[in-house]
Amino acid sequence: MKIFDNKRVLITGGTGSLGKTLVRRILSGEAGIPKKVIIFSRDEAKQYFMRLAYLNKDISTDEIIYENINEMLQFIIGDIRDYKSIASAMRQSDIVISAAALKQVPTCEFFPSQAVETNIRGAENVVRAIDELHLPIETVIGVSTDKACKPVNIMGMTKAIQERIYIQANIKCPNTRFACVRYGNVLVSRGSIIPLFHEQIKNGEPLTVTSVDMTRFLLSLDQAVDIIFDAIRYANAGETYIPIVKSAKMLDLAKALIGDRKNEIKIIGIRPGEKLHEILISEEELFRSIKRGNYYVILPILPELRKEAVETPVLDREYSSFDDILSMDELIQLLEKNNLMV
Repeated sequence: MKIFDNKRVLITGGTGSLGKTLVRRILSGEAGIPKKVIIFSRDEAKQYFMRLAYLNKDISTDEIIYENINEMLQFIIGDIRDYKSIASAMRQSDIVISAAALKQVPTCEFFPSQAVETNIRGAENVVRAIDELHLPIETVIGVSTDKACKPVNIMGMTKAIQERIYIQANIKCPNTRFACVRYGNVLVSRGSIIPLFHEQIKNGEPLTVTSVDMTRFLLSLDQAVDIIFDAIRYANAGETYIPIVKSAKMLDLAKALIGDRKNEIKIIGIRPGEKLHEILISEEELFRSIKRGNYYVILPILPELRKEAVETPVLDREYSSFDDILSMDELIQLLEKNNLMV
């Protein structure tokens, strides 16, 4: 299904790791040829260098089919916290992928009100613009996190509320379809553990692991984009798409990256707001979860929005990163496949 054919696609947080991969994949034409791709973010330097990279072909753009990149790409400086700026950008859009977030767990713990402004107020601004300005937006996809499931930290709490804001928006704005995607740690995303381990290995430093038992779901940036594309294709209003992926012990990840090197591993203790194991589907959500294609789908918590009933739950217990852990060989294969072995 050519979901982007002649569509104007707005990506909030478009200069982040996920946003940049989204732009590359959308411009490849694999899911249709868009009319415009709009990168909306507040960092002028990142926008500047991203624009130069496309114009000068200094990034991996081999599969990009457009000669008229200047016409396809539009960069807008703005902040999802600011109603006027996001509303203005959305006037030019058919599909909104809401990826802007304050996402580092310790940062959100130290600055909880800032997490509220971006992760909650930002979502409210998207919905408000569609509602008050009667914008003909077809689809909004909210990008969430496993930390929103049974949250114990500010980042997860604000993302959990963001999910509910977008789900309820289907009732408030019935002409727009709102859905969410929820997934775990994205390999090499900005601020994630693998770039930190790479830097520590490069500098001959100990690799810092919070706990010998800590596990995390792992998926590549392209897998993260795949689930967004499939949610745009197939999600019904209010549904949340969940990838079926394995997890890894962070201690195993450190050992795999060290290989034969002499770097030590230092256990530093769990940071503020961290869990030992993450969850993608909770016990409460099991009873409205189904399998669709290569994904689990959580049906809307609001019964008015559900398109189908669940006769037998697809899972018999919560979907935890403790359940299906990669062996060391499998983990090394995953790292090699994504060119992450240093």
